Amino acid sequence: MTNSSITGWGKCLPPTVLTNHDLEALVDTNDDWITSRTGIKERRISHVGTSELATLAGKRALAAAGISAADVDLVNVATCTPDTLIPSAASLVQNNLGASNAGAVDQNAACSGFLYSLIMACGMVEAGVIETALVIGAERLTYFIDFTDRGTAVLFGDGAGAVVVQATDEPGGLKGSEMGSDGSVADILWSPGSGTATNRVELESDHKRMAVSMNGPEVFKRAVKAMGDASTRVVDQAGWALDEVDILIPHQANTRIIDATARRLQLDSSKVFVNIASYGNTSAATIPIALTEALEAGRIEPGAKIVFAAFGGGLSWAAAAYEFGSRVEPLGETDEELPPTEGDVMSLLAENFAYFGGGPNQ
Repeated sequence: MTNSSITGWGKCLPPTVLTNHDLEALVDTNDDWITSRTGIKERRISHVGTSELATLAGKRALAAAGISAADVDLVNVATCTPDTLIPSAASLVQNNLGASNAGAVDQNAACSGFLYSLIMACGMVEAGVIETALVIGAERLTYFIDFTDRGTAVLFGDGAGAVVVQATDEPGGLKGSEMGSDGSVADILWSPGSGTATNRVELESDHKRMAVSMNGPEVFKRAVKAMGDASTRVVDQAGWALDEVDILIPHQANTRIIDATARRLQLDSSKVFVNIASYGNTSAATIPIALTEALEAGRIEPGAKIVFAAFGGGLSWAAAAYEFGSRVEPLGETDEELPPTEGDVMSLLAENFAYFGGGPNQ
């Protein structure tokens, strides 16, 4: 029987940091307010496009797997913030990597996107359609954030994470999965001016229609239920007892949502990986970044039973029960880095302030 194994992993985080104290100059908030409600202390602001973040994360994952880009059959980029709609971010990444034998496709399920992509890639590998997939979650969400809106300004950041999924005869792989969506409430988390339904004249007079808009209490309520319910169902599908789960790697949106999901799985905090304080919500990138850091920290052992869970715009959700393979150490690494950036965090956000309004002490 062919199984799917995660054989490589990598992340890319832009170097420029936007702290909670920086945000005090932009919107009516403070570090205590943000930390107590979200668990976030800082987030990253990118000076390069989504495809460049995705490319470096992909290179690091390929190095960890010990394979070349020519070995990849599919490049799947989960993103809701591509550089362009045509071509896809995946097409740009495929070219940047030199993955000339691979198909390339973007997938947009917002914060659930990486899990959607991972579940589909594992299914294709296990069905024998492909042998090797590069699955990337990458976002430059701050491009769409109105920093005069406290409800969204404090939450989001930029970054990318990637995994290589390969066919194997070894035990393990995807043991349970669920993907869901409720489009009837899509407008509680959306960017209403970002698509072809937009009236261009209205958008010119109201730039804020391009910004991410969110009904926080409603999203919170639905996220807690969807992530918790889906997580318990995939554990059942896998045939695991709750006390057999070694680690929960959830979407990093809010520490209170993460805590509620852990309680549903009856997991102690020592079995939950959380890095939201450093990066905020990077949407589709949160889970692959967290997985990479969990491996780097020695939190995942060979054969570990992992639960992934996510919730995002759509409103979408996903969960997966995954048994990790026998190798938890990278086979190689790359010394490539992002190009250097000039200026400070406020200069990187200057274009955003000009479009949506606001700015330091405004």
